[in-house]
Amino acid sequence: MKRSSLAGTAWVLALLLASPLLMAQESLLQPFSTMSSLSDGWEPLEFPRIDRHTRYELVTDDGVQVVKASADNSASGLIARLSLEPGESLILRWQWKVSNVFDRGDARKKSGDDYPARIYVAFEFQPDKAGFFERAKRKTVEVMFGESLPGNALNYIWANRLPEQSIVANAFTDQTMMVAVNSGPEQTGEWVTVERDIVADYREAFGENPPRIVGVAIMSDADNTGERATAWYRDLVLEKP
Repeated sequence: MKRSSLAGTAWVLALLLASPLLMAQESLLQPFSTMSSLSDGWEPLEFPRIDRHTRYELVTDDGVQVVKASADNSASGLIARLSLEPGESLILRWQWKVSNVFDRGDARKKSGDDYPARIYVAFEFQPDKAGFFERAKRKTVEVMFGESLPGNALNYIWANRLPEQSIVANAFTDQTMMVAVNSGPEQTGEWVTVERDIVADYREAFGENPPRIVGVAIMSDADNTGERATAWYRDLVLEKP
């Protein structure tokens, strides 16, 4: 299924790993390492008209419980819903590992908008900054699905061609900005640690302070490239410094 049906990813999220040595109680997110099932603090993130879903499961890796994501021409995620004022600084730390990057992956093209691993941070919609048609479109969807839809989003991605530390608009919508925290095949098969300040990244990406955070998700997708990859996610730690 082509990503044309996923073009509204940033606003259908309402229908969106840190080292195991870190203290789980510090995080504002339910740790994967202590979950008894995938429904403990997280829920499926699926998209209209995409019928092939990525498979998520709890597995043990190096003695630690993690989430394993198997993507095969598929797209879906796991989301933790929040209502969090980010303040002046909000740190997100995690560890992830991927089996491979996608040969046809390219963050600047719709046909290449797939990532073996990504973390999605969704923010509250700000109607005072949107035009009439955007507000009307959202209202229609909210009536249909009974949900308030998020607004802008940051995607932390394991890219293929996009250089590390690059920030570019998503190929389908400029409401979602892609942040390449890893890129290329050099570290595939290895656990990689990432730490980001969500507030600083939002300011750089959108040129303003972030509104309330409404969700954080993990997502491995391959529906545009038609390729396959496996990713492993350790605990996501979200904390204010």
